[in-house]
Amino acid sequence: MTQEMHQRRERIVGLVNRQGSVSFAQVKQELPGVSEMTLRTDLKALDAERRIVRIHGGARSVGYVVGTDDLLDRRTVRNVEAKEAIAAKAVALVRPDSCICIDSGSTTTALAARIPDERLLAFTNSLTVASELARLANPQTHVFGGTLNRFSRCMNGSAVVEAVRDVHFDTFFFGVTNYSDSMGFTCGSEEEARFKRACIEQADTVVALMDGSKVGPRGTFRICGLDAVDAVVGDDGLPAGFREACSEHGVDVL
Repeated sequence: MTQEMHQRRERIVGLVNRQGSVSFAQVKQELPGVSEMTLRTDLKALDAERRIVRIHGGARSVGYVVGTDDLLDRRTVRNVEAKEAIAAKAVALVRPDSCICIDSGSTTTALAARIPDERLLAFTNSLTVASELARLANPQTHVFGGTLNRFSRCMNGSAVVEAVRDVHFDTFFFGVTNYSDSMGFTCGSEEEARFKRACIEQADTVVALMDGSKVGPRGTFRICGLDAVDAVVGDDGLPAGFREACSEHGVDVL
């Protein structure tokens, strides 16, 4: 392998890992001087080396496909401005003297960082969310115990799901990996999908947090459809078609 080929393929792997899921057009944009045939050969070779996973029209990071839902550190540095904007809007839905549950993830952690120091009962399976809430004196925070997912830094497993079923939440805030018309809201971990579904069943109000880049690609594990959600807090990048689908299902888009 030539040094030029090595550097080009490293750039492709870096792009896929940063974004989680990319289209072939995004790969071409990253390497505008390279022919389509060469890029397709690169994707095929990287897939054979199991450094990425080729999908129709693009590629995904290995973490998305094998169920680790990608490293939280990588997700935290993607679309930072969008996550902060979503968190700023979502925190307005947190009412004092209520019981909330905050899911794991980079966007939900950004929400936790904005929670005011008011009386509140908060539940989470996320170590990073719990760490953000630990700075506050008034909220009472409960962390569900289970098996640690070191990629997402959260607790999963049957013990967590069983514990959730003993609690009633006023509001559940959850993050997603993707949304598509065919699959609904999805994530890359079966255990995390089970946790989210259990929380949805126990909540009066269900709020999904997502930016526009999540709409379109199909994820691996289904969480729920629009019919199970009361509100979506997003950024300006949410497509018009998605907003229309939300309206048809009576889902508020903030």
